[in-house]
Amino acid sequence: MPLVVVDLEGVPAEERRQRIAGMVEERGFVHVGDLAAAFGISRVTVRSDLDGLEKQGRLRRVRGGALARHRAGGMPASRAGGAIESSFEEARGAAAAEKAAIGRLAARLISPGESVILDAGTTATAVARALVERADLHDVVLLTNGLSVARELESAIPRYTVIVTGGTLRPLQHSLVSPLGTGILEQVNADTVFLGCNGVHPRRGFTNLNLPEAELKQAMIRSAARCVVVADGSKVGRVELAPICPIGQADLLITGASADAQTLQDCRDAGLDVDVATAPEGH
Repeated sequence: MPLVVVDLEGVPAEERRQRIAGMVEERGFVHVGDLAAAFGISRVTVRSDLDGLEKQGRLRRVRGGALARHRAGGMPASRAGGAIESSFEEARGAAAAEKAAIGRLAARLISPGESVILDAGTTATAVARALVERADLHDVVLLTNGLSVARELESAIPRYTVIVTGGTLRPLQHSLVSPLGTGILEQVNADTVFLGCNGVHPRRGFTNLNLPEAELKQAMIRSAARCVVVADGSKVGRVELAPICPIGQADLLITGASADAQTLQDCRDAGLDVDVATAPEGH
């Protein structure tokens, strides 16, 4: 939606930058073209203003515009307004020790003979790796929409039965989504789903950057008796574009030691059980 502004042509540069910062904070994301039209200035000048504001810590530059670092009213900024989603390979190296600890703690929840749905993503892959390491587990059925997750589980066959959901491939995350992504999920009643996300917030619930993946996550929740969200500490306190479910719809959040303690307490106060995984000494 274009900016609705009045009499902004000829505004002095410093005042213009202050107004731009306010617009970005209010809207969450603003396009370069909208700002150029609103202020009657060139796109080159807008980009210069945005670069200057980013250096001041007022906003974050992304392709095509700028994102708020914080939304009005104290709400964490969403990256939904055009930020580039990290690839699986890029995300795999971030918080690797913390994700491994989360994976080990999550894997302890599973017993022989259970059925498990595993989401796509790097934290879910850490869960898969930890499940493979559980030599005591057998006769476990695992369903996943993540090709990387399926490959991680492959070495545990025939102890485990591994089922890939099918659907349309998203190369960025090596994930399978709709169309045709939910057919198998609608036919099963799993014991547990391990669900990843990009945002955990006590009031806004669990959210994701990508709408098709969020839709599939919702189908996973419907197909499992227990929902366990696995998310490293950088996701705690964030709010992203696509809602997955309210806080109360998950049975447990497993996160890492880097998560903001106050936000975790707020989540507990909202009725969510939270476990914090700690990495072994030296990791």
